[in-house]
Amino acid sequence: MRWSSLLLPLALPFVAHAAKKSSSVDRFGDFYTKSQASSPLKLADASYKKLTSAPRDYSAAVLLTALDARYACQLCTEFHPEWDILAKSWAKGDKNGDSRLLFGTLDFTNGRDTFLSLGLQTAPVLLLFQPTTGPHAVAVPDPIRYDFSGPQTAENVHAWLARHLPDRPHPPIHRPVDYVSWVVTIVGVLGALAAISRAWAYILPVIQNSNVWAAGSLIAILLFTSGYMFNNIRKVPYVTGDGRGGISYFAPGFQSQFGLETQIIGFLYGVLSFSIIFLTVKAPKIRDVKVQQVTIIIWGVVMVLTYSFLLSLFRVKNGGYPFKLPPFM
Repeated sequence: MRWSSLLLPLALPFVAHAAKKSSSVDRFGDFYTKSQASSPLKLADASYKKLTSAPRDYSAAVLLTALDARYACQLCTEFHPEWDILAKSWAKGDKNGDSRLLFGTLDFTNGRDTFLSLGLQTAPVLLLFQPTTGPHAVAVPDPIRYDFSGPQTAENVHAWLARHLPDRPHPPIHRPVDYVSWVVTIVGVLGALAAISRAWAYILPVIQNSNVWAAGSLIAILLFTSGYMFNNIRKVPYVTGDGRGGISYFAPGFQSQFGLETQIIGFLYGVLSFSIIFLTVKAPKIRDVKVQQVTIIIWGVVMVLTYSFLLSLFRVKNGGYPFKLPPFM
């Protein structure tokens, strides 16, 4: 009796540690069983505190969100389906709980006290709680916060979790089959094929018409030579101010341009192209000699004026451009 009274105080710390460890194991088992039935876990203030309290020999990824329409959290609404896909895929691929990771969702409606205690002013917030005991324990018990500035997809969050949970299984993401989308696509394709088959007698002559192909090719050439792709790649402004209260239509130098500048150059190229096509194709077919001469003179003048104006614009962009043509000198 005397020895037991002396050894009891020495044994109390070990008993307490064993009790805490057992409590952590029991908590994981309880939450893991629930997650296999429905993941992510729907949390409240009490269950959040129980899930994230130390000591714990498991990890917990908790999304603090505000889905109620009163809070008008668009990002919460957009990210919620991706979070559900990730949690369900992970739970389905981790049947034995080898990853030791639990997923939970705490909505503001059910977790006001938790939001206030964490000092959160915005949502969503994704926190990863690392183990404090066991083989995967970390030195710093503070949760890791996910950065919502990038793309909000299940794949990106999965990569983030895998990066912070090394040496563990990382079950892949399996997105559910969108049967409605498949049905709509199949019906749309079949409807389009039926419409094409019915109208094929009218479509085939258009496809075989050389003038249609010539017009399409000419439009494509004018778009690309005027700088359409440059504008889309560089995201150039449409116009800009000249610093004197006016508007600059042309950017200085040959390495930059504006959206309106591209349209003006494309229009000039189109006038020149049309002039050349008319003079080479249409003018020779005019039988009246006088009408033919007048037509050639008119379109010749149009071509000379347009080209002269085009050269003057190049001289505006680069004062060292050596070529010029009257009347735009």
